[in-house]
Amino acid sequence: MNFTNLLKIAWKAILLNKTRAMLTMLGIIIGVASVIAMLAIGEGSKESIKKNISSMGANLITIRPGAGMMGGVRSDPSAMQTLTLADYNVLKSQAKLIKEISPLVNGSGQSIAGSNNWPTSIYGTSPEYLKIRDWGVDEGSMFTEDDVEAYSKVAVIGKTVRENLFPNENPIGKMIRFKNIPFKVIGVLKEKGENTFGQDQDDIIIAPYTAVQKRILAQTYLQSIVASSLSEEDSENAVNEIKSIMETQHKIKSDEDNDFNVSSQQEIISMFSSTSEMLTILLVAIASISLLVGGIGIMNIMYVSVKERTKEIGLRMAIGAKGNDILMQFLIESVLISITGGVLGVLIGLISTFCIQQFAGWPVSVTASSIVISFVVCTITGVFFGWYPARKAAQSDPINALRYE
Repeated sequence: MNFTNLLKIAWKAILLNKTRAMLTMLGIIIGVASVIAMLAIGEGSKESIKKNISSMGANLITIRPGAGMMGGVRSDPSAMQTLTLADYNVLKSQAKLIKEISPLVNGSGQSIAGSNNWPTSIYGTSPEYLKIRDWGVDEGSMFTEDDVEAYSKVAVIGKTVRENLFPNENPIGKMIRFKNIPFKVIGVLKEKGENTFGQDQDDIIIAPYTAVQKRILAQTYLQSIVASSLSEEDSENAVNEIKSIMETQHKIKSDEDNDFNVSSQQEIISMFSSTSEMLTILLVAIASISLLVGGIGIMNIMYVSVKERTKEIGLRMAIGAKGNDILMQFLIESVLISITGGVLGVLIGLISTFCIQQFAGWPVSVTASSIVISFVVCTITGVFFGWYPARKAAQSDPINALRYE
């Protein structure tokens, strides 16, 4: 008996028991839909994390003082004062894999403009900071290197600061006071929104680092140095280059710990993506239980079907059907139930994913690989769980089968 005939017979057998077949498919449908939805949520979260972290700066590299945290506490407060302008100048002149670099000092306090006030943070940087952060000026302009050298009290402000200090007027040319130090607003930054950690990136004042160091913080050391690598591929090499230059600059011996630490955006993205991937695997594993239950359901129904159709099997074998023909007939029937359930599961999974995105607002991303994997798993499930009942049917004795009541 050829494959086409076997396929027709199997399909007719399914249509004769539509309700039973549909209930059998239910476990497969739920399992496939769950797997696709979970994978879509996992992929969407990874892409969202990468996008949000990348928005903090293009190929951002951060150099911070101290060797890091020890049990959640820094052992020596002086370790936070190990970065200086000399380190910045050395890196700026010697590092070949760095595109832009800027010192960074910052403080928090109350900003005042007229009768309005707003608690915010002021960042002291060089003009290159906006390029590093992949940021732009919406109105006015950024301060220049001349402003840095002249300790000029000029600033650019974020959208949040503008909305709270200058709600109904153009802030360009107006004065704001931060810890009683007046700064002239020369620009307003483009809106950037919240970062991955939920921090409002637009709640900021940026001014020349020289003015912030001398007039507000009264310190000579830097809180950090930020830079951008030439490209994403160069990030790791740039980090190693910076470490080498800084070790030489700070005269760090081979058996000593560094008094600074260097991290890149790629490391942060990798860390968050790994966590997201682990959670996705866990969710998919839980969703796959439905596929297992669905497979057991197929085996159970196919076994019952073999028992119900024992006379039919005996008759087919009596008129010349071989054991392999019977085996293929029931195996095809099992695979058809599984694949049909898989198709419906994919459709429901895609609809569920769309609903999750629209109504829950979660980031989702459906990949072709998740659909392909679902179909492959459905086929394997049909073959695996349909094999035993089909083999049982193929081994039936035609004489006994014809006598079966």
